[in-house]
Amino acid sequence: MSADIDTLSDFSSGNDGARRFARWLAGFALHGGSILAFAALLIFFSITAPFFFTLGNIGNVLGQSAILGVLAIGLTIVIIGGGANVVKGGIDLSLAANLGLSAAVYATLVSTGHGDGVAIAGALLTGGLIGLVNAIAIVIFGIVPLLATLAVMNVVAGLELVLTQNTVVSAASDFLSVLSNYGPFDIPVLAYVLIIFTIIAAGIVQYTPLGLRLYAVGAFPEAARAAGLPVKRIVASSYIASGLCGGLSGILSVSYLSGSTTGAGEMLLPVVVTALLSVVFSRRLVPTIGGTLLSTLLVGFLTNGFQLLNISSTLVSGIQGILILLVVAATSLQRGKGVA
Repeated sequence: MSADIDTLSDFSSGNDGARRFARWLAGFALHGGSILAFAALLIFFSITAPFFFTLGNIGNVLGQSAILGVLAIGLTIVIIGGGANVVKGGIDLSLAANLGLSAAVYATLVSTGHGDGVAIAGALLTGGLIGLVNAIAIVIFGIVPLLATLAVMNVVAGLELVLTQNTVVSAASDFLSVLSNYGPFDIPVLAYVLIIFTIIAAGIVQYTPLGLRLYAVGAFPEAARAAGLPVKRIVASSYIASGLCGGLSGILSVSYLSGSTTGAGEMLLPVVVTALLSVVFSRRLVPTIGGTLLSTLLVGFLTNGFQLLNISSTLVSGIQGILILLVVAATSLQRGKGVA
């Protein structure tokens, strides 16, 4: 009998090892395949699109991607803290509307004679309040994040229409001129803003105790609660941080467009795509800030390459939808094997 038990134990151990190897192989293929696909995309556009692989064009892509990148980093923080389950996990659908209202607040304050300091504070406060409303709805009232942020999105979009009367509010100031200008190496200042902001966010999320707690709460909420971590407070802080990212992106949007925008809602799909794609650029298939920067550049280079080849940009939305399906399906399959 003892020999039979040992044999069964060895067999089970062998199956566990095979499952772990299969999970590692699937993750490696997903991560490595994404890197290769990104490289292939760059090579393709470098060959077919004129001036694609030049310092000036790369700088322009970084600058044009700054708004998307900041928003996507905010959503990534929420996904890390709430878990990657799209239905029950962390999600913030109000980010694009947050951008629109924050930009409208900033542009309105500047156009009515207030200084940049007041306008910046107003935009960040607006974004932070939207994040706080999301946090209260989710943490205190227990509303599913998908539904809570969807409701907040509609309320915020309505407030923007009331404030701007569905018109573009123009804005001009010295600070906005600096943001919309070019820096060293003739690269847009917005590109440097994106890089610096990414470094700061990555430093906090990836290398501080707060960031480690955020990952713990998102991946193992029950274990984190049992360990004494303030789970609700950490989740709430992720939504407030996301809201502040929305406020910052609103300021960047005003500098880029010289005013508010009435089409901020169109940013939602690219933001979701970018945040979800960050998973495949991580070796452990978890959302990371660095992965979000890479996925931001992927979306940016894809759009830029289509423009240089005179291909309709409407195709980009279709490709983004396909990318969402592929990423969610691939990561779900890989995690399902791990659970099995």
